[in-house]
Amino acid sequence: MRVYYSLYGRLLSKQALYSGFKKVWKAKGAAGIDGQSLSDFASRLDVNLELLLNELREKRYQPLPVRRVEIPKEDGGIRLLGIPAVRDRVVQQALLDILNPIFDPEFHPSSYGYRPGRSCHQAISKATLFIRQYHRRWVVDMDLSKCFDMLDHELIIKAFRRRVADSSILNLLRQFLQSGVIVSGQWEATRVGSPQGGVISPLIANVYLDEFDQEMKRRNHRIVRYADDILILCGSRVAAEQAQRVATQLLEGDLRLKVNERKTHLAHSDEGVKFLGVEISTHYTRIQEKKLISLKTRVKALTKRNRGSQLSRIISELNAVLRGFGYYFRIANSSREYVKLMQWIRRRLRCIQLVHWKRPTRLHKRLRQLGYKGRFKRIKMGSWRSSASPLASYAMPNAWFDEKGLFNLTRIKTGQLALIY
Repeated sequence: MRVYYSLYGRLLSKQALYSGFKKVWKAKGAAGIDGQSLSDFASRLDVNLELLLNELREKRYQPLPVRRVEIPKEDGGIRLLGIPAVRDRVVQQALLDILNPIFDPEFHPSSYGYRPGRSCHQAISKATLFIRQYHRRWVVDMDLSKCFDMLDHELIIKAFRRRVADSSILNLLRQFLQSGVIVSGQWEATRVGSPQGGVISPLIANVYLDEFDQEMKRRNHRIVRYADDILILCGSRVAAEQAQRVATQLLEGDLRLKVNERKTHLAHSDEGVKFLGVEISTHYTRIQEKKLISLKTRVKALTKRNRGSQLSRIISELNAVLRGFGYYFRIANSSREYVKLMQWIRRRLRCIQLVHWKRPTRLHKRLRQLGYKGRFKRIKMGSWRSSASPLASYAMPNAWFDEKGLFNLTRIKTGQLALIY
């Protein structure tokens, strides 16, 4: 295993910092504790990069404390994010560009989180492969409590020191870990953890957890890991129970993390294994119910009858949501679900258009323009029930929404597993 001794010099380059800034700019993100936005930093880019370069060269660089942000989780809990200042994100990205090529090639082949060229779809496909082709249908679904917040600083440095012997790089890494956090205007020390939200935190977590991955591999356990989402796939219940005991000992003993006993459990693929938003069964993969509920909640917020926005604007906002949802969950056998969702979404849009038309006479005029004849029933234009009436469907057929540019989930080919590396 190669050990790298002289890496800090690679950081002392304006081009390296500029390359880091371009990636930070592309990733966007909020301002840190100093209030400096990406646009502010970019407005004096040359000066700011020169200042950073001089500080790094003279070993005067000190990262600012991170800004604490609380993000609600789907289960009702809170996820703590730490937002570094833009200048610190630039340095972290430049450092990441140096360290990632050193560590990433040696990671476990079934580790997929936050790695270049790897994705959630590949992780799902690997788990599906183990279940359906290798018949490892007893699965340990492990959940770690606040993984990023529990990483031990000394173990982090020890893990990096196996490949990096440059003390300047290790000291810089330690500075990021110990920069502290601002909570309610007060500085608090960070004695454990790596701020979830920092550019380099995903690499830190992967380097930290790779010890677990490699030990499980040495013990011939099949795993799939995406960040702190871990599946251990076994051929029998007894083997799964043994694997859970081994994994818990490694994670809580050697790595000083905390396994969430309430959420960690054994599952059989006949009943479905929940992973990264889908539920993998022995013969099919479906979307988790909570993800469907979450999508419907977002759609309802965008398609309120009293919004007052033009239908074209509502469709444009909807498309961004539908496109992301549709292409992510195409890995599942979701074609029927997509059909039902589109029927429901079109009905909500018909309801909005009826409200915009206000009077039944405008609906009737639309029907006449389409060539329909006879007497038309008068309906209540603001009623949800009316949006499912035949008249509304005749006036606004599915093809009409296609013409309006509504993204159509049913045109996505579903059930396609990703290429696994």
